[in-house]
Amino acid sequence: MDLVAKRSINCEQGAVRAVRYNVDGSYCLSCGSDKKIKLWNPRTGLLLKTYGGHADEVMDAAGSCESSYIVSASLDKSVIYWDVSTGLPVRRLRGHAGGVTCIRFNEESSIAVSGSKDNTVACWDIRTRKLDAVQTMREAKDCITALVVSEHKIISSSLDGSIRQYDIRAGELVCDTIGVPITYLVQTRDGQCLLAACSDGTIRLIDNDSGELLAEYKGHRVDDYTIECGIIAADTKIISGSAEGAAIVWDLLEGKEVRRLRIGSEVVHSLAPHPTGSDILFARKRHLEVWGKPEEDEEEVIE
Repeated sequence: MDLVAKRSINCEQGAVRAVRYNVDGSYCLSCGSDKKIKLWNPRTGLLLKTYGGHADEVMDAAGSCESSYIVSASLDKSVIYWDVSTGLPVRRLRGHAGGVTCIRFNEESSIAVSGSKDNTVACWDIRTRKLDAVQTMREAKDCITALVVSEHKIISSSLDGSIRQYDIRAGELVCDTIGVPITYLVQTRDGQCLLAACSDGTIRLIDNDSGELLAEYKGHRVDDYTIECGIIAADTKIISGSAEGAAIVWDLLEGKEVRRLRIGSEVVHSLAPHPTGSDILFARKRHLEVWGKPEEDEEEVIE
């Protein structure tokens, strides 16, 4: 069964920079060039809350594990920790010397991890009143573009062409150099592989332990945009946005294109697969697009 367009939401916040689901997929966040974050019900298209407090474009956001807090990253060089229900900032964290490009929580949502144009990754203890980063990693030679945070690892990608894995428990750093600027990074659900979107228009599947290149996926248009990718259908399919207003799906093992979804006429640059279901969020210009299986097939998994 193919994916179909379910809903188009005009976010009315300038250009949408990123779309993200909360932990169980019941809500989603859109980050805007209008300096705001909006909280939506993606099933109904209902706007639930608007969060305003940044002084520049919001580039990324993440919801906490119990969905009561949000962290956001902005080009104003700050990270804001928000109370979801009140819509107010709980804490504003300033420490980066450049715009903040990506943000993630750890599994307990006690630490926020941010990546910046100042080439650093910073860890913030958001449950205390401490406003300084508890740890800053300065190994990258260029802008940090994406983060994967697990129980004991922080993995960062950078425009310097390297993926750095910080093992917090062992205090070790492993650096895998791809040699091409990496614009986005995600991890398979089983934690075995990393998927790196690169500026040369190739998405590379990399073994998490050995750093070995396992597969490459091509066919989408990158132009000069940062195009996000994801892993869907229980780690069997790769999906990526594309500059010609489409999303492309590949078979993870075979590497061949299996589907091309026509989303619209503008660049599809950000996407978020539902954490448990088959729906996928896409961002194009000022719109948030919800795609998925027709309602009667929702209980199934994408074939």
